[in-house]
Amino acid sequence: MSKLLIHGGNKLFGEIAITAAKNSYLPILAACVLCEEQIVLHNYPNYTDTQSMCKILSSLGANIDFCDGDLIIDPSSLFSWGIESDLACQVRSSIFMLGALLGRFKKARVAYPGGCEIGARPIDIHLSGFKKLGVKVEEKHGYIYCNAEKMHSGTVLLEFPSVGATESLMMASVLLNGETRLLNAAKEPEIVDLQNFLVKLGAKVRGAGSGEIIIEGVKKLHGCEFTPIADRIIAGTYMIGTAMCGGNVLLKGVNPEHLRALIDKLDKTACVIEAKNDKIRVTSDGKPIALGKVETSVYPGLPTDLQAQILALSSISEGSSMIIENVFESRFKHVPELIKMGADVHVKDRVAFVRGVPHLYGASVCGMELRGTASLILAGLVAEGYTTVSNIRHVDRGYKNIELELASLGADIKRIDD
Repeated sequence: MSKLLIHGGNKLFGEIAITAAKNSYLPILAACVLCEEQIVLHNYPNYTDTQSMCKILSSLGANIDFCDGDLIIDPSSLFSWGIESDLACQVRSSIFMLGALLGRFKKARVAYPGGCEIGARPIDIHLSGFKKLGVKVEEKHGYIYCNAEKMHSGTVLLEFPSVGATESLMMASVLLNGETRLLNAAKEPEIVDLQNFLVKLGAKVRGAGSGEIIIEGVKKLHGCEFTPIADRIIAGTYMIGTAMCGGNVLLKGVNPEHLRALIDKLDKTACVIEAKNDKIRVTSDGKPIALGKVETSVYPGLPTDLQAQILALSSISEGSSMIIENVFESRFKHVPELIKMGADVHVKDRVAFVRGVPHLYGASVCGMELRGTASLILAGLVAEGYTTVSNIRHVDRGYKNIELELASLGADIKRIDD
């Protein structure tokens, strides 16, 4: 096990090219199952979650190669329609494979997925949608068994605009006869990216980014080359880090509109945000002002995946903030670790009350999940003295060499062996 050793107090200066989005790459990798020709995905991000999905594809029979930052996938030799528990437990997004496997094989067996423990993320919405399309679903012995021999097109009204369920149903529907309509669909940029990828494969999908997605079934898909979008959560993390530390940082290759909710918030913290084309520049004196009331929401609202980082920012901001977590009920696991560093935070149910303090202090803290671990790293960047962040396997799931990128901006941070 490795740890991050951080000596706080440095301002951040420089520029970073944002890597491809984990939350786009994972469903796109799953969608490769639907095709029987070679696919080339550019800008492969070597996160541990994408590594896990590649292992799952390989276990199903796909041939995978890496070449100059590209991922080359040949799914023509797929022979299996089941994902074993030792692979599914490594990554929550293995559930995306369910819709893709149903689309290709008309049957699937998938172990219950793993991932961060941030509260209930029921797959009932996925399964309910499949059932509305005629899929027979059976859950037993820790596995989900689906029979799609009688699967048909139709209209599915999602009880909640779940990103995962929207993506699973899109994949399950592209090879069905007739038209399928997904109502109350998720609107996240990653949904649009999946649609664009499916269209590149020859699917007929439209409406992504709105509450209604329409899929007209086709008989077969073909290979393609595709470049997934940049990771808005990574970009947001570095924006918040710059607001906390002070400095001047340029983020390249990211769509500012994907971060509009965060930009609007940071504009109120004494930061200067300049967003144009595919670049975002953040300038800060390192003396942020409290945000007041902050609520997470589905897109285009403030992402739940940035809540922990915003809480870290609020802990050193002048004034008080109230952070309301509306998406997941167990997403404040980082708070006790921040309190070790001197943060003044009180949590009641899904609300965190934060009173900014003049200084945080270095401490030994432990990451509990992906975004919470990122928040502890940001806190370490501004804390007095040394901070050690352990259990960083969590942050490696969605950030590529976070310590090297922050060090390139001037942070005093390095990875050390336990």
